[in-house]
Amino acid sequence: MGTHGQAPERGDETGADTDARRAVGHLLRRLTSDLQEVGRDFGHRHEMNPSDVRALVLVLDAHRRGVQIGPSALASELGMTGASVTALIDRLESVGHMSRKPDPADRRRLVLEVGAEASRLGGQYFGGLQRRIDAATQDLSADDLAVVSRYLMAAIDAVEEHIAQSDDGA
Repeated sequence: MGTHGQAPERGDETGADTDARRAVGHLLRRLTSDLQEVGRDFGHRHEMNPSDVRALVLVLDAHRRGVQIGPSALASELGMTGASVTALIDRLESVGHMSRKPDPADRRRLVLEVGAEASRLGGQYFGGLQRRIDAATQDLSADDLAVVSRYLMAAIDAVEEHIAQSDDGA
């Protein structure tokens, strides 16, 4: 804490604060790399490429947030052209992993849904990972998890800001 019990300003960080922040950042990069490997393994086991797996995750995550995602939004999220994402959706749809449905709010628009088989396969594979993570973190208190959550949300915001800046040519 800084003077009078206030959090230190960014410029007031000690070397130890900076070292700790970097160490956590390195752990986050390691976790990200490991999770990418998990996604590759899942894709390999089920004959999906990394873009297929990422598309399924994006659609699932959108649904968890209560948001409908269509092909155009998926193309934007994946950084793909409309034609490329159409081929991706066609491929996933042909094996029952994804479907296009009319948007209930606007029948002219399509929304994407993850198929039951993809949900089942994902639940089997990633459910085991989630159980391992839950077991490994069971000693963390709700307060500890709140701090981790705040850190991860700040990191996600920073990464998304970086991506947006990169898209602007910065």
